[in-house]
Amino acid sequence: MRHFIVTSPTSGGDRGLQPMGSRAEILSALERRNTAPERPGEDTLYGPGIVVELSPGQDPVLQMILFIDDEDIAWQVIPRLARDLHWRLVDDTTGREMVFGR
Repeated sequence: MRHFIVTSPTSGGDRGLQPMGSRAEILSALERRNTAPERPGEDTLYGPGIVVELSPGQDPVLQMILFIDDEDIAWQVIPRLARDLHWRLVDDTTGREMVFGR
């Protein structure tokens, strides 16, 4: 299954990754976009054509892993999510970065 590392588009410099938001903010924003865990408190979220993995207990969220479950549907959803939520995606196999316009 193809996957991407999702981070904030801004760098934290020497401090590492820039927080993307609190765990509650991330969950709420994704839930409004039809992406949520099967049961409250789980770290795996399911959406149209995608699966998003949160690091257990990480708050604020520094990065997530986005798996493509269905290519046809996912590429209709991913650019909108990335623009709306200010995501930077890094292809873990190639290192190629994608930042979608805002």
